[in-house]
Amino acid sequence: MSTPAFDPQHIARQALACLDLTSLNDADTEADVVALCARAQSRHGPVAAVCVWPRFAARARRELPAHIAVAAVANFPDGGADVERALRDTRAIVEAGAQEVDVVLPYRRLQQGDDAAVVQLLQAVRAACSGLTLKVILETGVLADDALIARAAQLSLEAGADFLKTSTGKTPVSATPQAARVMLSRIAAADAQTAAQVGFKASGGIRTVADAAVYLGLCEQALGPGAVRPGRMRIGASGLLNDIESVLGGGTPPSMPKPGSY
Repeated sequence: MSTPAFDPQHIARQALACLDLTSLNDADTEADVVALCARAQSRHGPVAAVCVWPRFAARARRELPAHIAVAAVANFPDGGADVERALRDTRAIVEAGAQEVDVVLPYRRLQQGDDAAVVQLLQAVRAACSGLTLKVILETGVLADDALIARAAQLSLEAGADFLKTSTGKTPVSATPQAARVMLSRIAAADAQTAAQVGFKASGGIRTVADAAVYLGLCEQALGPGAVRPGRMRIGASGLLNDIESVLGGGTPPSMPKPGSY
C-alpha cells in the first residue's frame, strides 16, 4: 500500500492547488484566454494562477474569481538586457490588475559574466511591481552549469524575488530535477526570512502527475512539508491539468516515483 505522500490522488490534488495554468502561444487570442480561465476553475478545484501575455492580463482578471491569481510574463521569452522593455511589460501587468509578474533574467548576460546587467534589470522590475509576487525565470536549460544556475538564483534572491522559476518553456531543455535541486538549495541556504518565504516554480515539460510528483518531492525535501502549497510551490504548465483531472476522476493511476528517487 502506498504512503499518503505518494498516493496519486494526493499528489494530483497538490499539483492542482500549485498549478499556474499557462498559455503563452504567439497566436493566442482573447477567446483562448477566456477558455483558459474557464479551465482554471476545474470541477476538482481551482488552480493557483493563470499565466498569460501582458496584453491579456486584464481580460484574464475579469474572467477569474479573486482567489485565482493572474500572472503575466515580462522580458519574455528571450531574456534580453533592455531594462526599458522589461519595465514596459511590468507596468502593463501592474496596470492590468494582475497579481504576479514572471520576468526572464538576462541569462545570456550572466553567461558573459555581466552580473551588473542582471542586477540592474531585476532591481528595476522589482521596484516597478512592488506589492506583487515576482517570479524570476532563470532559463536553467540554457545556463546548464550548476554554478551558473546557483549564481542566477543568488542574484535573484538578492534582488527581491518571491519565487525562483526554472524556465520559459521555450527552449529545448526546460525544467530538470538537477536544476531544481540547485535552486532549492540556494533558497534553503539563504537567511532565515528568505528561506522561510521564497518559493520555487518548475516550468516546462511537466505534463503528468508523475512528472509533477518529482518537483513536489524535491520542494518538500529542501524546504519542508509546509512548503508544498501555492505560496511556496508552483508548477507552470498547459497540459498537466488534463492528467490531474484524469487521476482525480478515477482514470488509470500513474506510475509514481519511489521515495528518494528524485
